[in-house]
Amino acid sequence: MSDFDDLVAALVPVVAALRRLGVRHYIGGSVASTFHGAIRSTMDVDIVCSLSESQAEALIEACGPDFYASAPTAREAVRARKCFNLIHLPTSYKIDVFVHRGRRFDEAAFERARPELFGPPASDPIPVATVEDSILAKLEWFRLTDETSERQWDDVSRLVRLHGVKLDIDYLRTMAESIGVRDLLERLLRWVG
Repeated sequence: MSDFDDLVAALVPVVAALRRLGVRHYIGGSVASTFHGAIRSTMDVDIVCSLSESQAEALIEACGPDFYASAPTAREAVRARKCFNLIHLPTSYKIDVFVHRGRRFDEAAFERARPELFGPPASDPIPVATVEDSILAKLEWFRLTDETSERQWDDVSRLVRLHGVKLDIDYLRTMAESIGVRDLLERLLRWVG
């Protein structure tokens, strides 16, 4: 199997479980930025979800024995609005489940996510973060890592170069301001421009 086949094999049962549970979700992180053209290898998939503690436990149960996860860690992640992991044992792919933080940006990213096809066995489209929301999330991670993650900076630089004039700059500036990365966005736009 290819890396992409492994990714889809790990992702499909999690997305199916989220749908059965009625949990809003979308794909973010490096998988989303790769989908938008900034391709790089990854062994994890970021899924942003709006879920409760009971839904987190139900998600773990619904994913079944092919996945390892800690229910106490998942419950704590929901309470703290952070992240917990599901490990797909057959492929070693890690699904990072990021809990919706309730900010204006988070809500906008849910509304803007677009259904995209990932190919078999994922027959139904899966919501994916827009390029703008991918840039914003990666700028926020860059800030959270003390602005030392060259991978995050490289990803956002490539996304801006690839999408340039098609980007919604007003949206980027408004949301960057709301999550405290407006200075990083302006630096990025100067860097790439």
